[in-house]
Amino acid sequence: MDDSPEVDAYLAGFEPPVREVLERVRRAVRAGMPGGTEAVRYGMPAVMLDGRYGLHFAGWKQHVGLYPVPVFDGPLEEEVGPYRSGKDGVRLPYRPGVPYPLVTRIAEAITARRAAAG
Repeated sequence: MDDSPEVDAYLAGFEPPVREVLERVRRAVRAGMPGGTEAVRYGMPAVMLDGRYGLHFAGWKQHVGLYPVPVFDGPLEEEVGPYRSGKDGVRLPYRPGVPYPLVTRIAEAITARRAAAG
């Protein structure tokens, strides 16, 4: 997947420590959605799957937000649950540290759901 100039511009608007976190989130999402394409939608980066939204991420003062994150079954939801914000948002605080492997698993699960739905 090629970098999107629009996503690059979004990330460039953050101070280096936050920008580095967002770059790692970007890589984690892309790792879980290898067939996706990058775009900016609703003012935030997104990885699109087959021309439809896949997963958006955004930098905030204290956390990274992921949207929309559906409710999962079993162990993945148990891991995601403590980070839930609203019905389909996830907040990953910068401190103590963003769980990048979880971001990839979320992206993989969304990709698998999309593939199963056809």
